[in-house]
Amino acid sequence: MHYGAAEAETRKRLAALSLGAIGVVYGDIGTSPLYTLQTTLSHDGMHATHESIYGVLSLIFWAQIIVVSLKYVVFIMRADNKGEGGIMALMALALRGVGGKPKLRWLLAIIGIFGASLFYGDGVITPAISVLSAVEGVKVAAPGLAQWVVPVTAVILFLLFALQRYGTERVGRLFGPVMVVWFIVIAVLGVMMIARNPHVLWAVLPSYGFHFFQTHGVQAFVALGGVVLALTGAEALYADMGHFGKRPIRLAWFNFVLPALILNYFGQGALLLEHPEAIDNPFFKLVPSMLLYPMIGLACVATVIASQAVISGAFSMTREAMSLGYSMRMPVVHTSREMSGQIFVPWVNAFLLVMVLVAVFHFGSSERLSAAYGIAVTGTMTITTVLALFVARHQWGWRLPVVLVAGACLLTIDISFFSANLIKVEYGGWFPLVLGLAVFVVMTTWRRGRELVVREIKQGGLALLPFIENINEHPPLRVPGTAVFLTANQNSVPHALLHNLKHNKVLHERNVMLTVEILESPVADVEERIHLITLDGEFYGLELRFGFAEDPNIPYALSKCARSGLPFDLMDTTFFLSRENVVADKRRPGMALWRDRLFAFMSRNALPATAFFQIPGNRLIELGTQVEI
Repeated sequence: MHYGAAEAETRKRLAALSLGAIGVVYGDIGTSPLYTLQTTLSHDGMHATHESIYGVLSLIFWAQIIVVSLKYVVFIMRADNKGEGGIMALMALALRGVGGKPKLRWLLAIIGIFGASLFYGDGVITPAISVLSAVEGVKVAAPGLAQWVVPVTAVILFLLFALQRYGTERVGRLFGPVMVVWFIVIAVLGVMMIARNPHVLWAVLPSYGFHFFQTHGVQAFVALGGVVLALTGAEALYADMGHFGKRPIRLAWFNFVLPALILNYFGQGALLLEHPEAIDNPFFKLVPSMLLYPMIGLACVATVIASQAVISGAFSMTREAMSLGYSMRMPVVHTSREMSGQIFVPWVNAFLLVMVLVAVFHFGSSERLSAAYGIAVTGTMTITTVLALFVARHQWGWRLPVVLVAGACLLTIDISFFSANLIKVEYGGWFPLVLGLAVFVVMTTWRRGRELVVREIKQGGLALLPFIENINEHPPLRVPGTAVFLTANQNSVPHALLHNLKHNKVLHERNVMLTVEILESPVADVEERIHLITLDGEFYGLELRFGFAEDPNIPYALSKCARSGLPFDLMDTTFFLSRENVVADKRRPGMALWRDRLFAFMSRNALPATAFFQIPGNRLIELGTQVEI
């Protein structure tokens, strides 16, 4: 009885998680039928002939099987960082695997940061092309309304980003059911047309794909740039693993999403075999005329959901980048009391909104935007494969020949897709590349700038142990309470302590040198969170460790220090912090002067460390110090 009840509860939870995965994880890849076949078969001199239709359908089918099913769902999802996924989590896992090899760590970090930077390009293009392609259904129903497509798209996107501040908790409950309806509808539409031309199903044979390359040559290679649009959103399978777990995502893909997508693509192919002129919008021309307007409405809702998943992913990645030291600190708003992962980052939201509207008005149609789309997606896919291969070798212990064979197979496919999209650079592919490079420069500049600041502080600091000995020999006036000094170096005296002693001529009864460390895992284990060293004269060295997916809350962490032998009364504790005023100096060896100035600008506008660490303002004293880099 009890076993049966527990099993039923487990199945119920699994079903609920699978439903949530359908709504959140598969929104992007689920809306790709809106534009994939149209783009692939109408670009670069391509025409919807029987050979090209069968060839492209075969390529789409096997891309879904090899890239999404085998690579992501089976292989990449094994690389979970304590249950978390995504390229930042994968980079941290790979870095941990190559531990004592600084040059290799540096190279993997650069590769990972560039992959993360490209993700922001994807976060701009996805909402633009998805919503545009849905609204373009109006041109099929009423061609005279074509001039309103771009303005209506801009309004929908503006409302989408404006609503981000309220969070996705309530709306998220609707995501699953709406996307279930979407997948059922597109599958039924596909089946209806396949029933009229069942011979289209022969395209599942890989021989049609090979024959397509034999007969079309370079044109077939260029078509890969359109085929990859069927894979957009595959990164979300991995990135959202921490929200739903591997099993629900895998079940939803193999049992529901994949069959629905394949049926719709083959349905569009069957339509084009019968009516090649329908290539201008084969998705909406599958729909019976009486259901066209409801379908346009459903498509708009589905594409908004797809966009929401990418936007939320950009917020999560930004928080991880801040924790790992690759992004300046920004305000983060929690939009749910139950789900810590549901956050809103106002600066990122504003940046994405501006870039998305620029993309919509500049390109003006999903057809032109598709040229910009594949670069970011395929670049991120290739980098994910490289990082996962390092994890397989150094964390899972795969033999080198196995890694080389797997890498050769996967990277051949990834690089083929990426190369096919490089041809599009002059037609719009430059947009996500420029965007990604800009984010990459900002992230690497922040990381390097922080390293230079810490180096300068360490070089100018006094050694802590001799200082404590001097204090014991010549004790100053002691005042009641505890002083906590935030420092990056446990072996030197914090500037704030020196300033306090110099100007106020007093020292607190207890003095704690506090260092915060962010680990290369999403959540810190209980036993590694607190590391305490007791020094002479009521001085203590304290390290607090947090995972990169956690919100570092120093007051809460200090309340847990009693079990380590250092109880805190926060009402009797004062936090001291040295706030660095960074100045770019061309005489100092560091970065290029323009990068020094960029870092100084970001440093001035970054969220203060005290706010990031949630230190109450009424318990804080900040003392300024100038740092030249």
